[in-house]
This record gives sequence, structure tokens and C-alpha cells, in this order.
Amino acid sequence: MKWTGLNELREKYLSFFESKRHTRLNSFSLVPQGDNSLLLINSGMAPLKPYFLGTQTPPNVRVTTCQKCIRTPDIERVGKTSRHGTYFEMLGNFSFGDYFKEEATQWAWEFFTEVLEMPKEKLYVSVYEQDDEAYDIWTKHRGVDPSHMVRLGKADNFWEHGSGPCGPCSEIYFDRGEEKGCGSPDCMVGCDCDRYVEVWNLVFTQFNSDGKGNYEKMEKPNIDTGMGLERLACMMQSVDNLFEVDTVQNIMKHVIEFADVEYKKDEKTDVSLRVITDHIRSTTFMISDGILPSNVGRGYVLRRLLRRAARHGRLLGIKEPFLFKVCDTVINENLSAYPELFEKAEYIKKVIRIEEENFAKTVDNGMELLNNILNRIISDNKEMILSGDDAFKLNDTFGFPLDLTVEIAEEKGIAVDKDRFNELLKQQKETARQDRKSKTGSSWSEDNMSNLDLPHTIFTGYKVFDDKAEILGLFIDSQPCEQISEGDDAIIILDKTPFYAESGGQVGDNGVISIGESTFIVSDTKKLAGGQIIHIGTVDAGSFSVKNKVVASIDKDLRLSTMRNHTSAHLLQSALRKILGDHVHQAGQLVNSSYCRFDFNHFSAMTSEEIAKVENMVNAYILSSLDVVVDEMAIDEAKKLGAMALFGEKYGDVVRVVNVNSASMEFCGGTHVDNTSKIGLFKIISESSVAAGVRRIEAVTGTGVLELLSLKTSTINDACLALKLANTNELVAKCTSITAEVKELQKEIEELNNEIASFRVNGLFDKAIEIDGVRLVSAYFNPVKSDVLRAMADKIRDKEANIIAVFAGVNGTAGSFVVSCGKEAIEKGAHAGKIAKEVSAITNGKGGGRPDSAMAGIVDKFKIDEALSALTDIISGMIK
Repeated sequence: MKWTGLNELREKYLSFFESKRHTRLNSFSLVPQGDNSLLLINSGMAPLKPYFLGTQTPPNVRVTTCQKCIRTPDIERVGKTSRHGTYFEMLGNFSFGDYFKEEATQWAWEFFTEVLEMPKEKLYVSVYEQDDEAYDIWTKHRGVDPSHMVRLGKADNFWEHGSGPCGPCSEIYFDRGEEKGCGSPDCMVGCDCDRYVEVWNLVFTQFNSDGKGNYEKMEKPNIDTGMGLERLACMMQSVDNLFEVDTVQNIMKHVIEFADVEYKKDEKTDVSLRVITDHIRSTTFMISDGILPSNVGRGYVLRRLLRRAARHGRLLGIKEPFLFKVCDTVINENLSAYPELFEKAEYIKKVIRIEEENFAKTVDNGMELLNNILNRIISDNKEMILSGDDAFKLNDTFGFPLDLTVEIAEEKGIAVDKDRFNELLKQQKETARQDRKSKTGSSWSEDNMSNLDLPHTIFTGYKVFDDKAEILGLFIDSQPCEQISEGDDAIIILDKTPFYAESGGQVGDNGVISIGESTFIVSDTKKLAGGQIIHIGTVDAGSFSVKNKVVASIDKDLRLSTMRNHTSAHLLQSALRKILGDHVHQAGQLVNSSYCRFDFNHFSAMTSEEIAKVENMVNAYILSSLDVVVDEMAIDEAKKLGAMALFGEKYGDVVRVVNVNSASMEFCGGTHVDNTSKIGLFKIISESSVAAGVRRIEAVTGTGVLELLSLKTSTINDACLALKLANTNELVAKCTSITAEVKELQKEIEELNNEIASFRVNGLFDKAIEIDGVRLVSAYFNPVKSDVLRAMADKIRDKEANIIAVFAGVNGTAGSFVVSCGKEAIEKGAHAGKIAKEVSAITNGKGGGRPDSAMAGIVDKFKIDEALSALTDIISGMIK
């Protein structure tokens, strides 16, 4: 058996199955497309589900892939063992109703024994205990010795997930030798020791299950196989685990250079090296597929992995950001299979570097607080539990994820009160939790309409705004019907339509479907997974029946405005990349008839100068009257031409390319103007932050610019009217003058407040009382502003060092306490922040502050006297 590198193994496998008339597909994005059941792609089969379920047609009945995968359920175990990892690649060959057990076993055996030259005596095969067919094929057709065959039960060798397609499976194991075994005479396939390693799983999907134990044979069974590339490499390279595989080991060596440590010399060091090596692999590929760090969903997974890796870097003594540099090795080791990593290298590294820097800003203070809490728990010798309140404070104030707190606490044998933490975090989680996709109108649910027995709708709207069509289906509340009548909220499906269905950030068209005097007002247009375009709306007059011949007419003005905004979005991205850099990629988009909203990857707010440059560049494109040419072409040809694709999007073999001569070239299925001059003008109305590393620009075009100009003119005229100006040219000068006047008046007010405070303070000293060696001055003022109260309290503190001043004040509905403590009073134990907190609590308020100065709110004004009366007891409890 010849040593084979991981990259060579991948290519050998895919080439082998190409020779068996399989179509090689590139790895799908780690971001599931149209599958809300998964956060991240975690198996080779996952992105192919639509092909197995029949909702989409595969490019070939035989397919082979090497799929990027992320699994995080055992993230806490990564590093602590050499078995666990979050990122891996899954090799697979698939048949959609074509070949079955005979060919699947034949090619698996051929690949192992002939291509890779694995010794047959090292290979063992398991089958489902009732699958005599598979057993006979392996022993009689493949020549596997019965002593190398094992029958296992349903838990091990039958693939089933609720109801739906399922079937027995057959697994191929590699015998690593007696020295890896447990020493038991009964050691065999299925043993928990390290001797027999499952390498390849062949799933024979031949039944449909009703989920209740009943199985029906499928007319056309499928094949779904999966083999971990790293695990195969372990066998071919005779190494113990994935961290010793050539490409992964090279990544670890880069980490070792930064840390100046050795592997396999110290267990704690090894844990950190494995954590960093695994996590930088995962994060590099996640960012490449368009995922950005955030506090929810897959963005949280990314942030968690990056911060966990950064922390282990600190445990190794690496104080500066370094992960973004290790990323270079990840990219180089995977470049042959994933060339897109090179194209996105600078972007990936920038995301990682910024996340490292952000974490570094808070981690030191957070670690200090956490260590203090943990040391206190240990020294108190009480229950070894870190409170949920402390865990929440770490998360809320220092950005410490709960899992990181748990991991660090566990290292010292301390548990964390997760229930209390989750209780405190509940509201935040509810807000952050992804909303269900909004459903326009009450008459449809995509789930209920996902398996319609209707042909896909032909879209004619690239060329026409009106078209004749036939009604293929009518629906009310997602249920099919033969007729709809006036007042019904319903859905119409046509054989062809000029209505654009919401897609790629472009909203669905509005318009009218009519037959004679009957009219159906279309308020939205969407597309189902099966390719049917649904027209959502209300019957305005008359009635409609299935098979009616109708006229479908979109709202032309709205569509033209949307087209202007969509083409401008392409020009905007081009300008942003030229002004800000090639790291800019679309991160989201909404184009409708009113405006263009464009989200893009960038890490700081744009300056006024940058915004002006981008706006001017887009307008220059528009005024140059550039032709907009749309072509369909092979995806490889489009990429050679330099057409931009959307991050994380999966495209077919043929793509639609929108080319704005010399300005922009993108994959796009939307509708566009045919010349940039038809956009008219382009105006940016806002630039803001959407999430960490994502900015948003909103802009208007054409008539939208005219409406904006009209609104601005009206605002200016109203301002002039309010200021009694006859000429708008005087507005700026007048505003400058008023601002200066207001500033001067505010200064006078402040001086008057200080005089009032001084006047009131002089009489308060006579009312001071002594409490355990300090003097207390307290009073209630109504009405009074809080800044006057603060000025009074500060003056008293400045006049006498051994004094505490507590003032309550109400101004309208707002009330507040102001507390100040002199230097000597503080030395005796007084603390303004603690006094403010306790006194305000009596009125149901909250607050606090420094030892010398603090403020707190008043909720129940009727309890102010009670609160002031309690000062003697509050202060007595503090004074030493």
C-alpha cells in the first residue's frame, strides 16, 4: 500500500468515478441552500437532498463529489482528543435511480484494492443482519472471505431518519493491526478499540418508511455513499489521527512556529495545537463561503470557533493576532481543490484579523474578571458553581460566549449555572432567533405547496410586459380549487408569465391578470421549489377557473423603476470595489421600485469623501450611456470572462450574465435596463452598519432622485419659512448664527444654575447631621433639573471633605438622586455609588456610580421621603 497525500487521494477518487460515467460536481457551499433544517452542511448527501427527494433534477443520474462539511456537536471535545474535529471533507458517489448494490460494491472494492492497492486481508465488510443480498454480493461476487464479513443490527447498519427513503448499509473497515487493538480475543469489527476503523459507508436506499415500522420497496432505489477524506488519508499514510495527515500537519507546523513549542511533548500544549489547527481550517472555509462572525446562527458558530482558537493561542503564549497568518497555509494546502480560496484570500484574512483584534480588546479584562470569580469560588470552599449572573455579565460586558466560560471553568473543576444564564439571556435569544420567512397574503404556505404536480412556469418577462397564458392551478389557503370569485384572496399559477418572481434580492412584480371583465390584482409574485411561479393576490371583479385563457400584465412603471434600481446595484458594487478594494462583495440586496438597498462586506464606516467618489463613479457610468448586454453561457466560460458570482450561491452549468460594458459583469437572473442612460441619475441616501463587517447603502434612481430632490427642496423652504427668511441662500448663515446664540444662552443658563446651587448650598450646611463621624446633608427639590442637583452636590463635596450629600429632585415626570462623598468620608467607608443604588431601590429605581459621585433614578415619587429617611441606616452600615 503506497503512501498517498490527501490532495492526491481526493483527485484519485473523483477521477475514478468520472471513469465510471459519474458527473463530478464541485463542493457545495457550507451554507445550506433552501434547507432550513441545517445550520451548516454536515454530510456529502445533505446538499443533494433535492435530487434524492425528486424536487430537482440532477445533472446526471450518477454524481460524485468531495463535499466540505462542518460538524460542531462535539466542539468541546476538539483538541482534548485527537479523534474529534469540526471540519472534514466527505467523498461520495451517488446514484439517483440508476445503479445499485452490484455496481456500488464492485467499484468500492476496485477503488480500494486496485487503485489504492489496499491489501485485501486488511479489509473487512459489515452488512445489515437481514441483508442477505448484500452479503452474497460481497462474498460471491467481490470475493470477500466470509471470515472478514460481519452482520450488524439496525442501530449500526440501517440508515433511517424518520419517515421517507431509507435502507440497509454496508461499511468497509480497515484493520490497523493487533498493536492498535484492545487485546481481547473477541476483538472484531464493531469493537470500540482503535484496531478496526470504518472508512467507507455504502447506503442502499431501497425502502420508503412511514415512520411507524412499515417499509415499502422503492421502484427505483438509490445509492448514497460517504467516506471521510481525512480518515482515508490516515489509513494510506499510516498515521493515528487527522492531525498527522500531511496537509493538516503542515497547518499545525505553522502554528508551532508562532508558538515556538513542540507537538507531543506536553498534553496541554497538544490540546491547544489541535484546537487551533482544526478551527482555522473550519473558519477559513466558512468565511470563504460568505459566513461572517455574529452572535446568531452560523455566524455565532464561526465566532465561537475563532475565539476558541484565539484563546488557545494565548495559552501557548501568542499575544498578537496570528490566526489570519496561519490562514495562508490553510489556503495553500487546499488550493488544488478549492481555487476560490486564492481569489478570496485577502478578504478571508481580513475577517479573521478583525475578529482576533476585537476579541483581544475584551478578552484580557474578561479573563481577569473570570479568574477572580473562579479563584473566589475555590477560596470560599463552598459549592463549586459559577453563577448564571456572573456568566451573563461576562457574556454581556466582555463578549465571553457561555461555552468559553464553561470550558475555562471546567478546567478548574467548577460548573456553571446554565439555567440561570439562559433565563437572563432569553429575551436576547428570542430577539436574535431567526424569524420564519414571511408569507405574503393569507392564501399560501410554501410547505403545503412544495410538491405540486404541475409543470414549471415559463418566464417571458425578460422580453415582454404583457402575455397571454393559461391557468394551470388555483389555490385558496394553499388548497387547490377549480374556481375563485370576487373578494377571494388566492393564488394563480399560469403556464407562462411576464411576472418576475422574487429572487436574488429583486422583489416580485405587481400587476393584473384578466379575462374579459374579470380582474385579479397581483400583489406579489414568488417561485416554488418545483419551478412554478405563483401570483398572489385578490380577485377584484368577476371569477376565474382552471384552464381559463387570460392576459397577464405587469405594472410597467413599477417594473421599469425596479430595473433601474437593479442595474444601479451592479454599478454600485463595481464602484465600491474600485474605491474601497476587491474585498467588497455583495452580502445582501433588495431592489424594488422605490430604492436600491445593497449590503456589502467592509469593516468600517465609509467617509463622506468615499461616498461621494462612489456616487460620482456610478453617475459617470450612467451618463456614459453604456449598453447592458445579457447572455446565457457555460459557467466556466463566464468565470473566464471575469463575471462575478454571489458568495455562497450554487449555480448550474449554464448561467445568465449581465454585462455593463467596461463597468460591471455579474451572474444575475434579474431584470435590467438595456442602457445605463435609462437609469437617469443615482443618489446615495444613507450608509450604515448592518452587522459586524457588513455595511449597507441605500440609494435611489430615476424618478426616485426627483422625489428626493422635491422633498429636500420642501424641507429647505419650510425651514426658511420657520426662520422668516425670504431667500434660501441665507439659510446656512442663519443656522450658524442661531447655533452660536443657543451656545451663548446655554453658557448663561449654566452660570445661573451654579449661582442657584451656591445660594441653596449655603443654607444646607446648617441642616447637616452627624452619622458615626461623617456629616450628612440631604434635601428634596421640586422642580429642579438634574444638572442643578449635581452642581449643588459637587459644591458641598468641594467645601468639606468629611461630608456626604444626597439630593432628590423631580422635574416633570422625571426624578433622580444625586450623591457625592468627600475624600475623608470615602476613607471612612462611604461610597456614593452604593448609597445611590440603595436609596433609589426604595423608590423602585436603579443607579450607581463612583465612590465620590453617583446618580440614580426615581420611579415612585411618593417614596422619596421614605428613601431619604433611610439614609441614616444606609450610611451607618458603611462607615468603618
